[in-house]
Amino acid sequence: MKNSLICGLVGALSLAAMPALAQVESTDPIKLTLHDWTGQLLTTNIMGEVLKKAGYNIDYVQADYIAQFAGLKTGDLHVAMEIWETTGREAMDEATGTGNVENMGETGMQAIEEWWYPIYMKEKCPGLPDWEALNACAEVFATSETAPKGRYLGGPVTWGGFDDERVEALEMDFEVVHAGTDAALFAELESAYQREAPIVLWVYAPHWAPTKYNGEFVEFPAYSAECYSDPSWGGNPDMAYDCGKPRGPIWKVAWSGVKDKWPGAYDIIKSFTVDNTEMGDMVANVDLEGEKLEDVVAAWMTTNEARWQEWIK
Repeated sequence: MKNSLICGLVGALSLAAMPALAQVESTDPIKLTLHDWTGQLLTTNIMGEVLKKAGYNIDYVQADYIAQFAGLKTGDLHVAMEIWETTGREAMDEATGTGNVENMGETGMQAIEEWWYPIYMKEKCPGLPDWEALNACAEVFATSETAPKGRYLGGPVTWGGFDDERVEALEMDFEVVHAGTDAALFAELESAYQREAPIVLWVYAPHWAPTKYNGEFVEFPAYSAECYSDPSWGGNPDMAYDCGKPRGPIWKVAWSGVKDKWPGAYDIIKSFTVDNTEMGDMVANVDLEGEKLEDVVAAWMTTNEARWQEWIK
């Protein structure tokens, strides 16, 4: 009898300690997409940890930034935590237009992704940050592989961004060379910056780079939606993309079936927000300080417990 009571008590305590899986609408895993830059990995892992605290099962799935929309439309993927206004708007609008993908609102972060140069380049290329001045100085940015054209170091091809199209539409004397990874992109910046060597490259915010390094974004003709959709708009009447990139929010998107299959998770995802300062600090902790990503996520969860508890109520 005594042993039975003890076993029953232990069993009850064990059940009390378990996540409230019985309260969630489905124990099928919610599939969150992972990409190839630190900030997105942080955002997605934080979202995953919060959903786990609410009792949901989570799977992380490596996916291409733009190509992931095919999986989101079919429901093979469920949630993408960072769609940047700067590079993902067209793909997002196409996907949401089908009715199979839903815009879940802003993450709280504001995005800038554009050509950027260290401030010391203004001495070597007068007239910056104007793009026409940059183009007039193209040879200053040339490498042995691109000469006499300048080299623009773009992000990985999977990031999109239309840099190749922009160079062609604006008839710039530059060749776009895509970095293989996020880490390789900023390793080249570090090397050039230490030597005060010429470089113009893709830099984005929220990120630690615009804070660590003194520099400026290139000023292209102002973005307009027509610039991307109507070749007759802008300085080149025959080609689209003859302008800078858009700026604006970083969005959350999800397969439209999430709200019916996991309505509680749907509400949590919509509630999720972080800001540029938070994200910049966390990315710096991983990329500059060498902290493990999972440790940075755990620290955020501890520090912000009252905040995420509100999301899961």
